[in-house]
Amino acid sequence: MIKSDFGQIKLSRLEIKVIKADLKEIQAFRILFLQENNFQFVHNKCHLYGWADTYLFIIDNIKIGYGSVWGRNKREDRDAIFEFYVIIPYRKFANTCFEKFHSESGIPFIECQSNDLLLSSMLYEYSQNINAEAILFKDHYQTNFAIAGVIFQKKTAEENVRDDDRAYILKQNDEVVATGGLMLNYNMPYADIYYEVNENYRQKGYGSFMVQELKKEAYLMGRIPAARCNIKNRISKASLLKAGFVVCGCILNGEIKEHS
Repeated sequence: MIKSDFGQIKLSRLEIKVIKADLKEIQAFRILFLQENNFQFVHNKCHLYGWADTYLFIIDNIKIGYGSVWGRNKREDRDAIFEFYVIIPYRKFANTCFEKFHSESGIPFIECQSNDLLLSSMLYEYSQNINAEAILFKDHYQTNFAIAGVIFQKKTAEENVRDDDRAYILKQNDEVVATGGLMLNYNMPYADIYYEVNENYRQKGYGSFMVQELKKEAYLMGRIPAARCNIKNRISKASLLKAGFVVCGCILNGEIKEHS
């Protein structure tokens, strides 16, 4: 039996339950998870759009944490653990909780951010064939680029004829040379920057200029700019670094090993 007043934890018999739960049942733990990690969490939208299932961890009728799973390639699948949290007073039981979570859910993969120290430690301990999928960036410093004749602005109603959400453009001599936007469906207060430079204008500084201006827009909204790119996209990585971002982690995935 575990007896705890959050000052002492005494263990004579550890009984852990992992049960499927609604999002509202683990919402308080998610607040603690996001506050403790204090970074843009790229899988946050999985909860917003119903792409995830959640599980509650219970020790002797005490709720102590949760885990979340989603489909890595198909949204209707549930094959990857992407969120795993145990409150600090019970963190010493994290491994036991993870093993129980894996055995109860049968999930074969882990997908996590390397700056999520708890789940990434489970990834390294329990997984094989670990790969990095994307690079994560956080804002580090402000730049002051300027390109003669280039204007950054929001699209007009006439320009916004395409069915996309790139709300901002760079124009030079009345020609659109780049488009971009801010994704706001990540955890507050973060905004994810994305952009595209037209092929004839690439590697000429337009990408970094667009990122610089999108960062300003994010701050004006009361958001903190962040970004990510594919691990193999060296051009995008160079543009983001030039515009004042710094690498803060990677999205990792691995296959959970079978234990005897």
